[in-house]
Amino acid sequence: MAELKIPKRLTTALVNSLTAGVVPRIGLEQIAVGRKSEVDAILRDMDNIAEGGAAFKLITGRYGSGKSFLLQMIRNYAMDREFVVADADLSPERRLVGTKGQGLATYRELMTRLSTRTRPDGGALEPILQKWIAGLQQQAMQSQGLRPDDPALPAEVEKQIYAVTNEMQNLVHGFDFAKVLASYWNGYKLADDDCKQAALRWLRGEFATKTEAKKELAVGVIIDDDNWYDYFKLWAEFTARIGYKGLLLFIDEAVNLYKITNSISRQSNYEKLLTMFNDTMQGKAEHLGIFVGGTPQFVEDERRGLFSYEALRSRLIDGRYAAREYANYTGPILKLSMLSHEEILILLQKLRQIHALHFGYSASLTDEDLVDFMQTAVNRLGADELLTTREVVRDFMDVLHTLHQNPEVTYAQLLGERAVKPQETGKGTNSSSTDDLDDFLAEFEL
Repeated sequence: MAELKIPKRLTTALVNSLTAGVVPRIGLEQIAVGRKSEVDAILRDMDNIAEGGAAFKLITGRYGSGKSFLLQMIRNYAMDREFVVADADLSPERRLVGTKGQGLATYRELMTRLSTRTRPDGGALEPILQKWIAGLQQQAMQSQGLRPDDPALPAEVEKQIYAVTNEMQNLVHGFDFAKVLASYWNGYKLADDDCKQAALRWLRGEFATKTEAKKELAVGVIIDDDNWYDYFKLWAEFTARIGYKGLLLFIDEAVNLYKITNSISRQSNYEKLLTMFNDTMQGKAEHLGIFVGGTPQFVEDERRGLFSYEALRSRLIDGRYAAREYANYTGPILKLSMLSHEEILILLQKLRQIHALHFGYSASLTDEDLVDFMQTAVNRLGADELLTTREVVRDFMDVLHTLHQNPEVTYAQLLGERAVKPQETGKGTNSSSTDDLDDFLAEFEL
């Protein structure tokens, strides 16, 4: 395998995140394996969004199967393709709808994490607006032959700003959205920081009452728990009009909606999800992509999951001719299977190199050791749980750390001498996984 050249900043993020069992936000391309068909399907959705369409995808898989990894990887791809992205994890405090402002809390989290290629770590709201205004100024100077200090420049820029905002006034809440954008421009033009900050606070959903908003910005509405999703449709339109490809929302840990104990509250959240689904699938939204990560139970449980809500069930359930052995990447649900043994081996090889590069030593584990490690995971009691990608990676990082910090210990001593034997079929075993791995070992000539 070719020698890796990765900046220390990336190896640090990768090693720390993977050791803790969480998905790193940077450097994902260094450890990505498999998922080509899934990524290609989402990239096709992104092409449609860039052309004015919309997309909704439910990405499902068992805990540790790589849902969050795929969402994060697609997020990074999207920024490279000039999309504006925002991501948030749902929790008891952040839902789609709630009696205690949980929906607004989700909006605020997404706006905090608003990101672009030049601001990948969030906080991109004001830079987006500043880039827009600077671009309009540059355009006005080139088209009208104006100088930066020309008194006619602000008037020409304002004319172009209102040309954009006037087109949005026909949309739901578009008039107030446009009015706040104009207020930000006035603050920018007059170097009035209070006016600019008031506009940013409104756009971030931080005004608590309509009275406060009216006093600060002369706007009679605020972003709240009921209408926050409508404003993301406006943001999608706005970002497309000012030079980006569109807006993509990545909402993970949707299983927290499944965990809501109150059935009325749970159904209200599913209704909001249905609204998002209908808007994107029926063409009511433009330049907007919504990607939701959750477990199969969250989707398929007919008592508490999405399938308990008939309107969603009828839209999400597999077609009459669908079969489990055939993958369908064009539907609203993208089901992630576990990585194959070959893909896991490639991943372990990458991690072996990254760990050695980060700590500055020559990797001593052989490919035979890696396959032996995989066999250990399969044969261990409860292998069906342990063979998730997350568990394999965490265990392997633990092995790498231990061997590096205890150079006198060999791999064989750490894991124990043993013969590689398939486990007998019986309760608590994973014979099919063992048989598959035996076939893989034969191909690998071990």
